[in-house]
Amino acid sequence: MKHMHRKSYRHAALGFLLTAATVTGINASAVAQESPMEEDYFRIAGVPSPEGALLEVGGLTVLPSGDLGISTRRGDVYIVENPTSQRPYFRKFASGLHEILGLAYKDGALYAAQRGELTKLVDTDMDGKADKYKTVYAWPLSGHYHEYSFGPKLAPDGDFFVTGNVAFGNEEWWRGESRVPWRGWTMKISEDGKLEPWATGMRSPAGPGVIDGELFYTDNQGEWMGSGGLWHVPKGAFTGHPAGLRWTDMPNSPVKLTTEQMYAKLDPRQVKNEQGRYIKPENIVDEDYVAMYEMKKEFPELRTPAVWLPHGILGISNSEPIKIPEENFGPFGGQILVGDQGMSLISRVFLEKVNGEYQGASFLFRTGFQSGVLRLAWAKDGSLFVGETNRGWGSAGEANQGLQRLVWNEKVPFEMRAVRAMPDGFEIEFTKPVDRKSAEDVNSYNVSSFIYKYHPVYGSPPVDTEENPIKGVKVSEDGMKARIVVDNLRRYYIHNITLNGVRERDNSHSLVHPTAYYTLNNIPEGQKLSMSELSTKNSAAAASKGKSTSTASAKKSSPAKANSAAASTAAKKAPAKAASRQNAPTYDEVKGLLAKHTCLACHNTEKRQVGPAYVDVAKRGYTPERIVELIHNPDPKNWPDYATEMPPMPQVPKEDALKIARWINSLAAPADKASAK
Repeated sequence: MKHMHRKSYRHAALGFLLTAATVTGINASAVAQESPMEEDYFRIAGVPSPEGALLEVGGLTVLPSGDLGISTRRGDVYIVENPTSQRPYFRKFASGLHEILGLAYKDGALYAAQRGELTKLVDTDMDGKADKYKTVYAWPLSGHYHEYSFGPKLAPDGDFFVTGNVAFGNEEWWRGESRVPWRGWTMKISEDGKLEPWATGMRSPAGPGVIDGELFYTDNQGEWMGSGGLWHVPKGAFTGHPAGLRWTDMPNSPVKLTTEQMYAKLDPRQVKNEQGRYIKPENIVDEDYVAMYEMKKEFPELRTPAVWLPHGILGISNSEPIKIPEENFGPFGGQILVGDQGMSLISRVFLEKVNGEYQGASFLFRTGFQSGVLRLAWAKDGSLFVGETNRGWGSAGEANQGLQRLVWNEKVPFEMRAVRAMPDGFEIEFTKPVDRKSAEDVNSYNVSSFIYKYHPVYGSPPVDTEENPIKGVKVSEDGMKARIVVDNLRRYYIHNITLNGVRERDNSHSLVHPTAYYTLNNIPEGQKLSMSELSTKNSAAAASKGKSTSTASAKKSSPAKANSAAASTAAKKAPAKAASRQNAPTYDEVKGLLAKHTCLACHNTEKRQVGPAYVDVAKRGYTPERIVELIHNPDPKNWPDYATEMPPMPQVPKEDALKIARWINSLAAPADKASAK
């Protein structure tokens, strides 16, 4: 689990909006002031809790009565009566359990996933407290602290799904291990205590969820996991992490792929140095690599994410997925919300099936929760309970625990409701009609695509990034849809679709969240649009052409005068420009870059997070050039007291990195600056 500072992420979101608005020629300050933000539609409300209760929430479930069941990491279970009122009543239902990271209700009983077992809790004498603790099934444990167990989630047949976290090595502390059976697996457990191994390939599966009768789960970035994502998990699936393959030779395993078969195709990089000690594998810039999708031909069981949740943008420790009831949250009914523990936020996912396989778009939805978002549950009044924790894991929200509610105010935000794959691009559906002039401008849209490496290194930078030129756009008569025709569509790649120029019809508001990340597992067949149907208007090209014409005309009318004026102007500006280069940029000038390159996922200006605070980096006295080198190729020994090493970020352009470096160094005290090296 990883973390970042909530205030910084808020800055990141705003910074991205401002930077993007500037690029498209829009008055950034006007957009920031006039266009509503996510909190103008979805309010975060507190739930009063009794004094002394530590709600490090590990599980949430709503009972038929509307009461709320809560399990905590400290081993308690509460029943909360009138949970949406100003004065909810908390009743301790059970205690003495171990790290409860999931809670479910079935037929009058609560079921809790402890560290080592699925436990049924029953109140037989009806006094409001559990007096019967029954072990439904106990699974093996090696005793490693990281062997968390998540769930249970009710299967359509009444059984329970539970997922098991891997342990980590001793000498190879970076490598996830399945030391005992079914670590790194999804287990299906019946009421009478029978275990059915369901699927493997999980690393840190904190987010199991049953959606429309099918099992999904979220995993986090780590070794073999380039980024977090949402996976569809049919029986027999292998979702990418090899630790659980250790048990596929057991007779009841539905997965037949073995560790040896996988490592014959993919090097685990278990290399020792001259002293006979294992060397931690690191990212290699400009190497030949494979992406996860490329191994599907070799490993038919392999399932790539239905939707990638780009690391540092839509979370760093993805947690519970939950479907929005059709009647809740207005235009987003039927879609999926995904919590994130590390960045204290909730993302939104639009899913569709193409050629029988799930895929779709992910969007930012709501930031700013007080602690790490781990569990979600729907209240009877249509609001969303949000269970939170960060002890030992850290989070953007600084509180170590929390129970909050997300409440919609019945007003519809201007958003991309959905993005659908088309044979020649994407169809974007809006929640409100668009301004036709802005929506028919090709310059209002930008699409690029990228992928992650599939390797035994912790995470992956975005790689193989390419632009996807937009050939034209067709806006529907009612202004609710825009179909963009895009070149260079790439199967299995994440397509970053940004709509900075599109405005709402009635008040010219910008989109609350202008970016979607579409995972294109399949390109659908069907009718492509002809160029005659498309608007190809491009305001940027027109402006550029006009500028070129104006410049040529000036030169033609008086070349000598123009050259003389230009030279004079350059001479006047040169000293000012040189002086400007010496001045460090402000935070407002770099925050867009910090957001774009996901720096704020791990770093805060003044506080230690996953990585050191920027003020602490500034104290080291590195030159800007040295900081750029360390961004592109970090040296972990410089920061030995940080458990999570910084991954290489070679994708950050040198110009951007230098600007960030100059800002970082501006935070140093004069004595620190004097020692720059």
